[in-house]
Amino acid sequence: MSITDFCIILVAGMAAGTINTVVGSGSLITFPTLVALGYPPLLANVSNNIGLVPGSVSGVYGYRRELVGQRARLRRLVPASLLGGLSGSTLLLLLPSTVFQKVVVVLIAIALVLVILQPTLSRRVAARRASGVPRHHDVTAGLLALVFATGVYGGYFGAAQGIILIATLGIFLDDDLQRLNATKNVLAMTVNAVASIIFITRTDVDWKVVAAIAIGSTIGGQIGARVGRRLNPKVLRAVIVLVGLTALVRLL
Repeated sequence: MSITDFCIILVAGMAAGTINTVVGSGSLITFPTLVALGYPPLLANVSNNIGLVPGSVSGVYGYRRELVGQRARLRRLVPASLLGGLSGSTLLLLLPSTVFQKVVVVLIAIALVLVILQPTLSRRVAARRASGVPRHHDVTAGLLALVFATGVYGGYFGAAQGIILIATLGIFLDDDLQRLNATKNVLAMTVNAVASIIFITRTDVDWKVVAAIAIGSTIGGQIGARVGRRLNPKVLRAVIVLVGLTALVRLL
């Protein structure tokens, strides 16, 4: 890896860490960047996942005040994310790498659509909250099932799992959105962490890529927690979509 490539990946990691903490979909910055630099898709996905774990931890720490009083909720939700991440990452390694190379094009396209629709999803969640539609303060079986399914998706690929989680939590739980975003950060961190353990023990990893993304995403996690709420969401979405489309062109 050249110094230039390291710096590019480092900056991409910072952007991903910031975006993941604020809303999710940071992998749509780092993964396409790695593909554009010539890394094989499977190696890029695995190394990216591991590198983003420190950024996830950083984001959770940045939102620690919003996590106060959520211990009982997390005790029920975290195992669902853990099992989902374990299932998704195992599925990634069991299937031939050629399957991932074909499926990832579809997954990126789906993730980009979710990024574009994110404002609409947020408005609908807010409207549902304002309308007084009955929701639960506690975790239900339906919520657990959806968190598990999102964990499977996150363990397999991961881009936009944060958007799926925040929308799901906002629909099912009656709580402030910033507190739900903190919950989302914990669940996404859980998925990335368990998937990373599987990847480290079962497949090849590019540790230089991991180091660059880890450093960048850790810094980005703090940026997202401190100033992320003031960043222009339209600009963030535009960058994500542009980089994601570049990856689609490269993969196709």
